[in-house]
Amino acid sequence: MKCPFCGMSDTRVIETREFNDGNEIRRRRECPDCNRRFTTIEQSVNIIKMVVKNDGRREEFNIEKIKKGISRACEKRSISSDMIDSIVNNIEKEITLFPGKEVNSRVIGDLIMKQLKVIDEVAYIRFASVYKQFKDVKEFAAEIRKINSKSKNKGVN
Repeated sequence: MKCPFCGMSDTRVIETREFNDGNEIRRRRECPDCNRRFTTIEQSVNIIKMVVKNDGRREEFNIEKIKKGISRACEKRSISSDMIDSIVNNIEKEITLFPGKEVNSRVIGDLIMKQLKVIDEVAYIRFASVYKQFKDVKEFAAEIRKINSKSKNKGVN
């Protein structure tokens, strides 16, 4: 790794630590020429998948777009940014495991809804209202009734 201070190409690793659930490695390095220290972060690079939209368009998979949608659904809820990052990481892992170079946007939306439903029902409904494109209050209420009936069935012994 090249030293960002003097350009020396032969730096040595002083310390190595895994973080982000082992998906990234942080290395502390030292330059033998200028004796300055710096940090590098290594992460695996996944093959970029294309997302097939409902209208047939294709666009590059963008994890930031997913994070933004989830964050929006979780606004003003007691859901930590670490929890949101965990959901995003889970979804990214699942999509990476899908065969082929394309994934349907419906699959991504369903994965997000599945994760949100477990974490927070209000965030789930917020996301569902946009994802399922509710046209009126009746569709919104029907989705809430589905959640309520499933919650009641879980509570029955």
